Amino acid sequence: MSLFSEWREDVRCVFQRDPAARTTFEVLTTYPGVHAIMAYRLSHRLWTAGWRYPARLLAFVARLLSNVDIHPGATIGARFFIDHGACVVIGETAEIGDDVTLYHGVTLGGTSWRKGKRHPTLGDGVLVGAGAKILGPITVGAGARVGANSVVVQDVPDSCTVVGIPGKVVKLREAGRPNPYGIDLDHHLIPDPVGKAIACLLERIDSLEKRIEQDGQIAAVSQQQRYQNCNVDNSICENDCAGGAVAKSAPRRLAAVAPAVE
Repeated sequence: MSLFSEWREDVRCVFQRDPAARTTFEVLTTYPGVHAIMAYRLSHRLWTAGWRYPARLLAFVARLLSNVDIHPGATIGARFFIDHGACVVIGETAEIGDDVTLYHGVTLGGTSWRKGKRHPTLGDGVLVGAGAKILGPITVGAGARVGANSVVVQDVPDSCTVVGIPGKVVKLREAGRPNPYGIDLDHHLIPDPVGKAIACLLERIDSLEKRIEQDGQIAAVSQQQRYQNCNVDNSICENDCAGGAVAKSAPRRLAAVAPAVE
């Protein structure tokens, strides 16, 4: 595919994924994500042709203009879109499939200084939410979604949703309506595993408190039955016997305990 054909597809896909886009002229002149990918397409061709320094220099200039850092050695498929185009970093050995969407603040980074494959691979149709970090030579399967601010350090299967720090695969709730082009942008409706865990803990605490309350009431009734027939008839028994002093103080203690367990 020619360079101009790649550019044309990159511009057209903006209208499918951003309802704010109105005209081609507007996209070409005001979308830093589009500027970044157009510069990358050219710098990548220079890189693969062996013109390494001019490729890096062009990538540096594109970063100054768009605030998007894409290494010219990265491999990016067709119809790639960076929405809002700010603070996105894509490393040298990253591989990105077709129809991938990244939001602002996304990092496709490495976890090692060694040469070779050290950046992630994203399959076709992947959507990565704002601020997410995908680190290391891992694979995010086709059609997967990464929740905003997630940190993904392990492989993600196809068509799954991953959220959290570190990222955990969760089952997507059936909510919202898919985009007419097959891209679901309702990533704010993804499950919240941390919130669910907290809710389960609160429910468990409530259950335990009810059991303690019931056990306290049973204990109070048991004490009353134990001492109701105890009659203290002399000072020795009152001071020394097991049922003496306790029998006199039991009603007072029970009176104090009763409000707490009612």
